[in-house]
Amino acid sequence: MSELRVAADVVIFRVHEGRLEVLLVKRGVDPFLGRWAIPGGFVLKDESLDDAARRELREETGVSDVYLEQLYTFGEPKRDPRGRVVSVCYFALLGAEPPTARAGSDAAEVQWAAAYQAPPLAFDHKAILDYALQRLRWKLEWTTVGFKLLPRKFTLTELQRVYEAILGKALDKRNFRRKLSLLGVLEPLDEYRQEGIQRPARLHSFSARKFERLKDKGMLFPF
Repeated sequence: MSELRVAADVVIFRVHEGRLEVLLVKRGVDPFLGRWAIPGGFVLKDESLDDAARRELREETGVSDVYLEQLYTFGEPKRDPRGRVVSVCYFALLGAEPPTARAGSDAAEVQWAAAYQAPPLAFDHKAILDYALQRLRWKLEWTTVGFKLLPRKFTLTELQRVYEAILGKALDKRNFRRKLSLLGVLEPLDEYRQEGIQRPARLHSFSARKFERLKDKGMLFPF
């Protein structure tokens, strides 16, 4: 391969049982045959970068219709042994019940792995994953990114678990809920869900309208 090629790679996150996980595919072809990697592939001649990212999601994992955002461009000259390849990377966030992932044409297997304890990855995908984790933590403070990892209706405990999974640390329950109350971006619902042996927990929904007013004032999520 002598010409410059452009690839689209997608870091896919979910929170499962209180753990932040990333979707990985095991490469079924060279280079790095048998090594785990971030889903992705080359951009076709007649498609946009965003379309390429969505196509790779469908082809390699069976995942579609999720939150998708461009992350960064990685272009070190020797990042791919096949030749000069520039990768435009994205990250995707799946809710509590994501579709079942499946291996695609050049992937032997697909699996969810702990995002902070991922196995050795092909190419420079470890650097890509680290950057995606850093961006996710940053965005947690000033965007609604945490709510993208939740179902439309959720309990306060589920919300706290998402924040803890992303930040990699435990948060004080009372302090967490006090700050949420001060922000006023949640709508309590007249619906409840059983959580363990305790009494049913009230469900909430996120209010985009209230968040926009909050953002206009320059306020952040102080967690």
